[in-house]
Amino acid sequence: MEDTFAGDELDTELWLPHYLPHWSSRAASAATCAVADGKLRLSIPPEQGLWCEGLHPEPLRVSGVQSACVSGPVGSAIGGQPFKEGLLVTAEEPGFWGHTPLYGRIEARLRAILSPRSMAAFWLAGVEDKPQHSGELCVMEVFGSSVREATCEVGVGLHSFRDPGLTEDWVADRQPLDPADFHVYAVDWQPGTATFTIDGRVVKRIGQSPNYPMQLMLAVFDFPQRGPAGPTPELIVDHVRTS
Repeated sequence: MEDTFAGDELDTELWLPHYLPHWSSRAASAATCAVADGKLRLSIPPEQGLWCEGLHPEPLRVSGVQSACVSGPVGSAIGGQPFKEGLLVTAEEPGFWGHTPLYGRIEARLRAILSPRSMAAFWLAGVEDKPQHSGELCVMEVFGSSVREATCEVGVGLHSFRDPGLTEDWVADRQPLDPADFHVYAVDWQPGTATFTIDGRVVKRIGQSPNYPMQLMLAVFDFPQRGPAGPTPELIVDHVRTS
């Protein structure tokens, strides 16, 4: 798969422009996004409302796209990436399967405009058709609060969540890069291994990996209680490629 965001519309056969809609609704999880000049631009304008208001532990606004989504019926606990115990589906997602690779090189060239209260991320997540299919490969996670003097902390690695076959292995080391500039963030995901790179430079290797198909996710987040609003948070994506 390769998406270079040609044209002026998001490819909705590949991407769902909602963030975990089964925990809220399609309307309440819709991304603010635009495609132009060969770029996908995800943003959170001042008027955008909260995601899962009153349910998420901390007030949160988010614009994201994901390449798959499925849930159980309303009232069930079957759904990807639950954020607290006892969470139940409020809007059934019958199944969207845009792209769910199993192993390979997965990369995105992107940049992020962040304030101290916002973050951006690119990750792979199990679709959780079974609860144990929940592991996550975090390819890039940057909080604006970590940015200083053209460096930032970049989170990479593995989150095990509800997969008993995996062990947590994640770091957020300071990297010599400005997230506002374009960089290529990638993972080489193979049976039993995963190697994470930034602009071709290895930043982490792990000796384990999920062994089931995973969805791709790109999102920008804003946490209103963490300080005054700064520039509009944005995630600008030049391309996404799997091979």
